[in-house]
Amino acid sequence: MAEWPTTVAEARVVQESLRSQVICEDRFDKVERVAGADVGFEDGGNTTRAAVVVLNFPQLELLDQVVVRQPTRFPYVPGYLSFREAPAVIEAFRRLHHSPDLLVCDGQGIAHPRRFGLACHLGVLLDLPTIGVAKSRLTGTYTEPGPKKGDWSELRDGEECIGSVVRTRDNVKPVFVSCGHRVGNRSAVKLALACTGRYRLPETTRWAHRLASN
Repeated sequence: MAEWPTTVAEARVVQESLRSQVICEDRFDKVERVAGADVGFEDGGNTTRAAVVVLNFPQLELLDQVVVRQPTRFPYVPGYLSFREAPAVIEAFRRLHHSPDLLVCDGQGIAHPRRFGLACHLGVLLDLPTIGVAKSRLTGTYTEPGPKKGDWSELRDGEECIGSVVRTRDNVKPVFVSCGHRVGNRSAVKLALACTGRYRLPETTRWAHRLASN
């Protein structure tokens, strides 16, 4: 990744060129291992610390974990998160002993102003089925889903459905699920719920966050 963008202008060109490669339909085999990734920053933001975990599925027990530290290559700019986080995450994936069948990202997939969030970027570069499960909305409008776990509603941008707003626990704020790569919207919802236990966020995200925070 010697040519990794360092400015917003360069990053936007990359987003616009790669987003045509995103596939928002099911193109994956049986899921037996799921990955999660989380990123933190050290040294006042100068060092990126990426944690990647692999859990078995559907049991959601830890199989593999990697932490990578790299110099931070890109500033914090809303809508361009992947350019700050992805290089270290990709390096962590290279060091795994167990290859995952699915990546669940703590971030957006196509529910992004340019339809190319972190989940899309990692999915395309890793050629891996990927979904985004974000804690907050970046773009789009929706009707509040029902109060029970499993209730969901469409996240729309005009006439386009860009994801789903999913209740992962009874009477708790929903999460925002969208295709990252090679996973359709309906499957993304089912997989996100299957990766979620007693808490609001998927176990993949929770395991990765614990590792990244140590």
